[in-house]
Amino acid sequence: MRGKDAGKEGTVTKVLLKEDRVIVEGANMIKKHQKPSTQAPQGGIMDMEAPIHVSNVMLLDPESNKPTRVSKDVKDGNKVRIAKKSGAAIDK
Repeated sequence: MRGKDAGKEGTVTKVLLKEDRVIVEGANMIKKHQKPSTQAPQGGIMDMEAPIHVSNVMLLDPESNKPTRVSKDVKDGNKVRIAKKSGAAIDK
């Protein structure tokens, strides 16, 4: 990720296919002003995660646990993502 959230790690919780964006747990936090309602009777300022463009997100290398680029390959008839840094398969 770039900007204030560069270097943060988290789990992708939601994928927005039409917008090419993902929501990552604990990253890109924003403050939303909420009016009192039945779900949030107190109202106030809520912290929530905003979407990030997929080009700003990288997968972690399974061996070194550092961000890496990914290539795709076919092994035994199955498509597999491979980490560029170590050459280890990311898909299980």
